Amino acid sequence: MPDAASNPVPSPKPRRWTILAAGFLLLALALVVIYTSRGAFFSPLALVVVAAIGLAALLLELRLRKDIGKPVHAPLWLNLAGLVFAFAAILADVSRRSATLLQVAALGAVLCFAISGVVVLRALRKPRP
Repeated sequence: MPDAASNPVPSPKPRRWTILAAGFLLLALALVVIYTSRGAFFSPLALVVVAAIGLAALLLELRLRKDIGKPVHAPLWLNLAGLVFAFAAILADVSRRSATLLQVAALGAVLCFAISGVVVLRALRKPRP
């Protein structure tokens, strides 16, 4: 019978940075909700902001997690396309262009951010060889 002291239980790894990053992202989301008027939540730009914060949370988690065996990267071209769509939506809103252009640009940004998030999450869930 082996001695219990010969097989020490590994201590849990500190999760300080992950918790701190999650707190900052929750603070950002809380500020968006607190300082946004009720009518603004019907705006497509609010949806773009929330989608961008969600993608930032996922990418920050990738950066801070140390237990990922293989490198997982978000598709850069898709994130850049999402940023272009987001800036187009902001420009269409500020310049009072067509409401259709604003909605299409906002939808494009949200779709790019969502697909990028799905790609990253799918890569994380794949079994490691």
